[in-house]
Amino acid sequence: MIVRIVRGSPVPISRQIDAQVRAQILAGKLRPGDQLPSVRLLASELAINVNTVARVYGRLSADGLIELRHGNGTFVTQRRKSAVDAQLGRRRREFSQELDALVRRALMLGIAVDELPVWLAESTERIQKDVAFVDSYSSGLEKSP
Repeated sequence: MIVRIVRGSPVPISRQIDAQVRAQILAGKLRPGDQLPSVRLLASELAINVNTVARVYGRLSADGLIELRHGNGTFVTQRRKSAVDAQLGRRRREFSQELDALVRRALMLGIAVDELPVWLAESTERIQKDVAFVDSYSSGLEKSP
């Protein structure tokens, strides 16, 4: 599981963590039965308060995405496909609304419609480089003794 927090962001750290874990579960990067880092371990890795991670895990558990097994750890639940599809559908609708707002903003700034694919491609390239770096870094951590 990869979680990155942006310090100084207007989005609270707990929401950043929550959104990233949810996204990884919905995208299938975290699969049913996968174990999540312990509250203490994740808090230590992110250099944040243990209570922040505990709150996030509690919210994810209440939503049925993870289960806390006392003494055994925290695991992605064996959830029903329909529940995941509903959450994914909601997230995609939200994304569509956000994209509409960005396109509207671009047009108001005088960016031509035919320029939008170029902007999207450039943004995608930047994000992919960032994700590739994070993935290669985390792979190195997993292989180290």
